[in-house]
Amino acid sequence: MTQADATTPDGTFRSGFACFVGRPNAGKSTLTNAMVGSKVVITSSKPQTTRTVVRGIVHRPDAQLILVDTPGLHRPRTLLGERLNDLVKSTWSEVDVVAVCFPANEKPGPGDKFIVNELAKVRRTVKFAIATKTDLVTPEELGEHLLRIEALGQETGTEWAEIVPVSAKSGDQVALLADLFVAQLPEGPALYPDGEISDSPEEAIAAELIREAALEGVRDELPHSIAVVVEEMALSPGRPDDKPMLVIHANLYVERDSQKGIIIGHKGSRLREVGTTARKQIEAMLGTPVYLDLHVKIAKDWQRDPRQLRKLGF
Repeated sequence: MTQADATTPDGTFRSGFACFVGRPNAGKSTLTNAMVGSKVVITSSKPQTTRTVVRGIVHRPDAQLILVDTPGLHRPRTLLGERLNDLVKSTWSEVDVVAVCFPANEKPGPGDKFIVNELAKVRRTVKFAIATKTDLVTPEELGEHLLRIEALGQETGTEWAEIVPVSAKSGDQVALLADLFVAQLPEGPALYPDGEISDSPEEAIAAELIREAALEGVRDELPHSIAVVVEEMALSPGRPDDKPMLVIHANLYVERDSQKGIIIGHKGSRLREVGTTARKQIEAMLGTPVYLDLHVKIAKDWQRDPRQLRKLGF
């Protein structure tokens, strides 16, 4: 029996979309990966790591749950920021469930209220509140956090279908959250083939993994300035079938000369490190040995330039 043929005890199969939203660095990407059971989105301690809407696919005997991981909603300072916010809001209106993430180790603040107020304008979608990172707090602190989330819902006129505490790191209540989401999905057939865990093109996944590697250990002002474009990605010709090699040529774009120096590092040491880390991640994700050719280029003030944003895929 394939997963698409299996059904719940009441004879139905459900399929649909759920979306995680929240301030930057609220644990959305880590939770997406935990629910899918595999890495489909990049994670970083730097805020605003996610720039694209990535779909991770959870296959179950009774359902197919497609998770949409969005960029963190924030007050934008650049044209890129405005476009990322628009992306989040357009996603909200197209999914079956929207889940707002509130990190348990931080009190809900103005940014959270801003998000919940914006979400209140979306009428038909079922809304969940999730207390993420519960492994970082005591039971008493978690109890207070849950009360604050409930109060925020009342204050903004938002009716939470459930308020669920989870830890993506320890796996605590992740399966329960999937059950709660599935219960809200409409009846329908599987939307993706069995075994597929994301609908992002392989080039997009490779570009994101390179950017994740580049983000590690860089200064605070740099993360927003880094963009990655995979220029070419193909199997190396002439190699035996049992020993394939994927060749990837990619450019890392930054906004200024000084940033280029930081990414390349002393005698190219940092760029080599980025290449090694990214190559291992891409090989693990795609299951093929990779030759990765990285170059760093300058696209001056690209976050504010509509023409450059188009060129870099925004």
